[in-house]
Amino acid sequence: MKCLLPVALVTALASPAGAHDIVVDNCGEPLVFDTQPERLVVHDMNMTEMAFALGLQDKIVGLTGITGWYKTSPGFDTLRGDIPELAPKYPTVENLVAVDPDLFFAGWYYGMKPGGDVTPDTLEPFGIKTMILTESCVHLDKDRPKASMDLLFNDVLRLGKVMHVEEKAEELVSGWKEQLGKIEAKTAGLSKPRVFLLDGPADAPFTAGKFAIPDAMIAAAGGENITHDMETSWGRTSWETVAAANPEFLVLLDYQTGNGAADTFKFLQDHPVMSHTDAVKNERWIGLRYEELTPGPANIEAISKMFDAMHPSLN
Repeated sequence: MKCLLPVALVTALASPAGAHDIVVDNCGEPLVFDTQPERLVVHDMNMTEMAFALGLQDKIVGLTGITGWYKTSPGFDTLRGDIPELAPKYPTVENLVAVDPDLFFAGWYYGMKPGGDVTPDTLEPFGIKTMILTESCVHLDKDRPKASMDLLFNDVLRLGKVMHVEEKAEELVSGWKEQLGKIEAKTAGLSKPRVFLLDGPADAPFTAGKFAIPDAMIAAAGGENITHDMETSWGRTSWETVAAANPEFLVLLDYQTGNGAADTFKFLQDHPVMSHTDAVKNERWIGLRYEELTPGPANIEAISKMFDAMHPSLN
């Protein structure tokens, strides 16, 4: 005779987490909270803007990696208010422990380095859990799907679930999907311009491969990333490879120093091989800021800007 266990008991036995625990995916592993985090540290502008979009300022006890590389916008500064920056670039364990956080929201090469001083394993003994930016998971797990806008959507939904603002997260994601759906409808059936993204002048170009969110952003804007086949998120290629692909449109990372992206375009105009590409000859390019090209709320407006610049006849 079979003994039938109640469904609720079977479910509880099948899961290591408690019935009321908060559980989200974290690079393929469960990240479990038995209570909502009350003290949050966030690394980098893009992840900070996710937290700001969810209205979490009252939970944020510190930021890291904001002023060491980039200029912030007035809008960012207003939303930040008096939240302190604990480290201008990568934090130390001591930086983080000093403010006694429950949660550190960061990523691989977004505040943490594999084998470095600050990792989920080094923070765990201090009671600090780490939510890892999904785009960065590929640095430790090569078996990841190519980039899609779900990199942004799912991270906002995860953060919303952990911080008990799920309704706000779902509202944001729904609105973003609606905006992108309108762009997709406009580009349906059109030819896709060949697009190259460049992160500043260099001997070897640093760009976005198939696992970086700009790959998905370019596709969402109705273009085709010429470095889509690179088996990396961000990485280097050669000028000869880029020139051979003959990009028709350029996305230039604008660090807002000097003349910003205009200086990068001038570098390409003077370059022995890039100067002969269609994008450079026809001066077809757009400058976008760091936070627009890393997973965060600014991605949506950046896609709209790329769409307008790539498809002027549709505006």
